[in-house]
Amino acid sequence: MPRFLEAASGADDVLVTCTQEAPLFRELAEARRSIAPIRFVNIREQAGWGSEGDRAGPKIAALIAMAAAAADQPTPTVSYRSGGRLLIVGDAGAALYWAQELHGTLSVSVLVTGRAWEALPARRDFPVFTGDEVRISGWLGAFEAGWRQRNPIDLEACVRCGACVDACPEGAIGPSLQVDLDACRSHRACVAACGEIGAIDFSRADEARSASFDLVFDLRPAPAFDFHQPPQGYVHAGNDPAEQMRAALKLAGMVGEFEKPKYFRYDARICAHGRNGKTGCTACIDVCSTRAIRSEGDQVRVEPHLCMGCGGCASVCPSGAMAYAYPPPSSLGARLRAGLAAFRGRGGADPRLLFHDGEAGLALIESLARDGDPGAGPAARRPDGPGLPADLVPVPVHHPASVGLDLALAAIAWGAASVTVLFTPDTAEQYAEELEKQFETGRRLLSALGFAGPRLSVLRTGDRLELVDRLRLRERMPAVDRPATFALPDEKRRAIEFALVHLAERAAAAGTPAVREVALPAGAPFGTLVVDPAACTLCMACAGACPESALQDGADLPQLRFIERNCVQCGICADTCPEQAITLQPRYLFADESRSPRVLNEAQPFHCIACGKPFGTRQMIDNMTARLATHSMFGGNALRRLQMCADCRVVDMFSSKDEATIHDFPTGRSGA
Repeated sequence: MPRFLEAASGADDVLVTCTQEAPLFRELAEARRSIAPIRFVNIREQAGWGSEGDRAGPKIAALIAMAAAAADQPTPTVSYRSGGRLLIVGDAGAALYWAQELHGTLSVSVLVTGRAWEALPARRDFPVFTGDEVRISGWLGAFEAGWRQRNPIDLEACVRCGACVDACPEGAIGPSLQVDLDACRSHRACVAACGEIGAIDFSRADEARSASFDLVFDLRPAPAFDFHQPPQGYVHAGNDPAEQMRAALKLAGMVGEFEKPKYFRYDARICAHGRNGKTGCTACIDVCSTRAIRSEGDQVRVEPHLCMGCGGCASVCPSGAMAYAYPPPSSLGARLRAGLAAFRGRGGADPRLLFHDGEAGLALIESLARDGDPGAGPAARRPDGPGLPADLVPVPVHHPASVGLDLALAAIAWGAASVTVLFTPDTAEQYAEELEKQFETGRRLLSALGFAGPRLSVLRTGDRLELVDRLRLRERMPAVDRPATFALPDEKRRAIEFALVHLAERAAAAGTPAVREVALPAGAPFGTLVVDPAACTLCMACAGACPESALQDGADLPQLRFIERNCVQCGICADTCPEQAITLQPRYLFADESRSPRVLNEAQPFHCIACGKPFGTRQMIDNMTARLATHSMFGGNALRRLQMCADCRVVDMFSSKDEATIHDFPTGRSGA
């Protein structure tokens, strides 16, 4: 403690290798009004405890180095403001109960769904609505709810005198003051009994209603949002009393102003979502578990209030238009380089990295060290569980889906023997599935360079026994002999290129035969194009549609040029081509020619029959004249003009004596 207080009295960063007593250390620092930034790292459960704890020195050094290198990055924030306007939706019994419990803390409104015969509260402490076909959208502080009001009785205008209940001859009105329209025989005695109050109007039995709220407490069996992660401020508890209690406690504290990081950066200039109305890549839209991303013309739009920071959109984006910002790749890359260097500096070899989140994933891996022998008894000084292997370095991230191919390949280039990303069952399935596709691409590239084995893997489990088995199935995979030193750029494709260039150099130094190209699975973000020269007319529609400038024209020559390094295999060019002459071919080209334009197709230029100037391709002009030769509008000179450049075409039209012009028509009112 004296050592901590002495360190905290200065202005330098303080790193405490103990998380158990973090609250105490923070309290002492605040009492001393310390201005030193204080961070904590766990080296006990993650390194020291376990069957291989005596060999965990290199891993401890790596954990400390990564924690010391973790600098706070300024990140834009997203703000929420909640005034506590709560909508409770569900059957009358539970909805009215929780409304009475919460109305003193929150500004409560109740939307009763279904037929209800529970009596309304004697006091009008909160508004009560009835309806079905409920629709809810929005987020914390900005929810919009809409429903169809089937009940002819407006419960807000009703004074709850009960006269309508007594007057109804069919007994179709219950204590909840809802009208059972199936039992009602349209005597309208209830309307007469209501009199001047006017709360009953059968014309409103199918009226659309809507209102705005800050929070939503959903007690219905099915949630309003059918995707994995609903918006903040919305809680679905169903009919489980325990879940309802937890939800009520959570909602009670969601009043005020809140902030969260803006987890993403979006560069529309290089987005391959669409061009000229043609849809290309939809990877970010498909993977998002919060429906925060939607198509907006040729670009996408991300609603930051719905984004929960999984980073899956940045991970699957082929161009890097969507990038993760919490932290940016360059910051996490600096931590990894520092940790791997410290591991080697302490005498360790061939470290394996395990990426995990800071909640369920962290609890799962730390439980391995705490699961001791049941017979040891509570007096055991420390757990004797298996723990983590000494060569396995855990790396916490905000969400495992944010780990993409760029970071994984860079880690291999920096000296990691393998990379494993741990997903727990509470994460959406599509994240692990999409990352597995990326890692399959990475494994093919690494294998071609001589780095065989399961160096990139995805593990989705909540079972600690399965985790133990998977982590201890060791296949000897030596790390690269000379680790790279490049800093990870925030541009995704450049980062992948840096890593592969270094690995290719080390493979060549080790005597691995040079590889020129590697075939990749369909959907991979790298590849070339195959153009059918017999079908292509060099109209250049594909070049105009390419969002990445991978396709270019030949300037003064009738050529279609291609820069493979830029191609993300979005397919917009193939969809745009009117002749269907383009086919995608996924691959990775290691040769330098991927950076330079190469000709995919070229044609003989067609020269104007009047002045001799080249203005198109012979194939395009021949195809055009052949198709229009029998058209009634292109007889005689008209067909011949298709073989002229624009200037000569105009001259020919005005010089022809047989050509009708506007001057040949009578002027004046009658000829107008």
